[in-house]
Amino acid sequence: MTADITTRRTPLDGWTSRFAELAPAVRLTERPFRSQLTLRLRDAGRAAAVSRVLGVDLPETPCTFNRGAGPHGPVEVAWLGPDEYLVLAQPGLQRTLESALREAIGGTQGGAVVDVSAQRTTLALSGPRARDLLAHGCAIDLHPSVSPTGTCVQTLLAQTGIILLVRDADPAEFLLLVRASFARYLAAWLVDAGAEYREEPV
Repeated sequence: MTADITTRRTPLDGWTSRFAELAPAVRLTERPFRSQLTLRLRDAGRAAAVSRVLGVDLPETPCTFNRGAGPHGPVEVAWLGPDEYLVLAQPGLQRTLESALREAIGGTQGGAVVDVSAQRTTLALSGPRARDLLAHGCAIDLHPSVSPTGTCVQTLLAQTGIILLVRDADPAEFLLLVRASFARYLAAWLVDAGAEYREEPV
């Protein structure tokens, strides 16, 4: 007997109806299978070539991300460290982007590119109570005056390591990148913590 590997399942397969229970105060959806690549850029002189591939400049300010569109469609690039970035793109582009970025950085001497698409899934969180929901389990101050649009932080949410992107500070819109092995735990926590907002008028 052989396993059927033709059907690809998301880390949060079957959770759509449970997420829908939180609306309209909180809107929570999974955006699975996004292309994700870790980029280490040792040669800063290659930044312009990388930007041409992505269609967006690399973020220079710590704890921020840039977004735009280029030859490979919509792209978000998050600052993770002094020479480390996370590139986010549409599903199915990881091999194409990996090849193009390797060429742009000039091989291993200029840096490194690693496909980490299978490592994490992405949750999109928005709504008038989204910030309140995150406050239940995240120590980061997400008020727009402190964490404006374009903020990117590596933090803990309900004791789970995540990368949090503030796509829009007002109204609140966030992306949560969580390891696939922790996705169901975090989803269950979000649904439970958001229960108090289910019947709340908006």
